[in-house]
Amino acid sequence: MERNARFLVDILRDNQPVNRDLGQHYLLDTSVLNAAIEMVGDLTNLHVLEIGCGPGTLTHHLLLAGARVSAIEIDEGSLHHMQLQFSEELASSQLSLIEGDALTVEWPKEIDAIVANIPYQISSPLLERMQREFRSIPAVLLVQEEFAERMAMAIGPLDRGPLGLSLWLDFEVEMGRRVPPSCFSPQPRVHSRLIRLEPLDRLAAIESDIDRRLYRQVTSLCFTDRRRKLRNLLKRAPRRLSRIPGWHRERWTGAMNSLKDHPLMDERPDMLEPEDWVDLCELILAFES
Repeated sequence: MERNARFLVDILRDNQPVNRDLGQHYLLDTSVLNAAIEMVGDLTNLHVLEIGCGPGTLTHHLLLAGARVSAIEIDEGSLHHMQLQFSEELASSQLSLIEGDALTVEWPKEIDAIVANIPYQISSPLLERMQREFRSIPAVLLVQEEFAERMAMAIGPLDRGPLGLSLWLDFEVEMGRRVPPSCFSPQPRVHSRLIRLEPLDRLAAIESDIDRRLYRQVTSLCFTDRRRKLRNLLKRAPRRLSRIPGWHRERWTGAMNSLKDHPLMDERPDMLEPEDWVDLCELILAFES
């Protein structure tokens, strides 16, 4: 069937209003859609998970590239639209629709890539799920530009924080094309950015076996106030420390006392490189209560 992005968006919007609560901004610029496909690479016969298919503009380009697509969508109107507009692909099983919330619904197990135009309000929890369950799978995402910069830690110290440091453990994060509001309907208020996540096990690469949960808790705690020194930030234990086997407040206090003269403790959070956080966690883990 001959389709174009504007046609798919107009048909859906003619039949139902945009749901602002779902953060619906439909991508309709063909050059951006093509750029997203190029960032994924050769899709021939690959199984792609699309999160939030909306009117199907990205779905259409994935199918044209030869992918088999499983698309998750929470909006009933969008699902009905997809069933009408992609009936042939659904009948041939080149396309499958999954109704539900992408944060909670079961994802297909055998997928080769993840592609999504992500609403801002679910960006962080969606990335957390990807890291928990699918960190060996490459992904191309369209997100708000400011969020993309924090994912990639692209501008240096100002963009360093828990989000980028967590992703650094599992992915090489590549910034792609900048996407202006005019490429969407309705138009968002801010620019967006394509971003690619290429799986990379950094801990294996640097031969470290630190506990990922401790790493994330330490970085989250320290970036509550990036202007203070680590020795002041780490005086109190992370709130969820007891969820890590073998850890409790007494052991934490002992670990901090053992590190009081270490040079890292006089640094501020945004001055540390990702590898420094790994070193810090190794020092903390070395303390036995």
